[in-house]
Amino acid sequence: MNRLQTELNRLYLGGLVFAQADAQDLSLADTRGRVRALVLEVAQPTGWDALSEVWHGVQTELELPAPGIAVSGRDGLQLWFSIETAIPASQAHAFLEELRLRFLAHVPAARVRLWPTPAQPPQHAALVPALQPDTGHWSAFVAPDLAAIFSDTPWLDVEPGEEGQAALLRALQTIQPAAFDAALAGMRATAPEAPAPVPSLAGAPAPAREAVALAHGATDDPRQFLLRVMNDESVALALRIEAAKALL
Repeated sequence: MNRLQTELNRLYLGGLVFAQADAQDLSLADTRGRVRALVLEVAQPTGWDALSEVWHGVQTELELPAPGIAVSGRDGLQLWFSIETAIPASQAHAFLEELRLRFLAHVPAARVRLWPTPAQPPQHAALVPALQPDTGHWSAFVAPDLAAIFSDTPWLDVEPGEEGQAALLRALQTIQPAAFDAALAGMRATAPEAPAPVPSLAGAPAPAREAVALAHGATDDPRQFLLRVMNDESVALALRIEAAKALL
């Protein structure tokens, strides 16, 4: 086992149980659907500008170790998180989804890829570094101060050196279980609540539609406005009835 393989095993593969075929391909999800590698990828043209927000945010806000940075060899840049103890793919995906909502809500969801997937069996990103047969380019880990230059060309034209890749990985730390759980709980606790749905008035009589229209102009809470209308004896009975229907 060379130094690069040693580092890949330390961060992403050690402790997993692989079938023989998976072992040959160095899969990132084992036969039990568990993973130690979590990969968040942003596709062009978003590039490093968006992904750097996650890279900085997980360190400053979540107090987690810096993830590895990689170019996919195709059309995206990636962050590679290493978990000390293998976890189910569904839990890993949930963590990445919280990261997406917290730091990349402004990026179209179609440009963000989260690996592993929650499907059974889970699908995972290809191990880095590797030659991409469909492009002829190489995926590779890159240094943080060089990541920005790969925004337009997220690949290497030549095979990266094993020693250089191993040196980049050697500087990375794994996320301990307690830190992982705390970060996930913290993101869920501070996630913005979805706005309350506005009552649907499709097909409702004109008085009810007028009541909701007034509600939008008078208050930020249409439900409270309709409740006031329904309970206000000074309002015409027909409007109070239509307000009650709208609430229902």
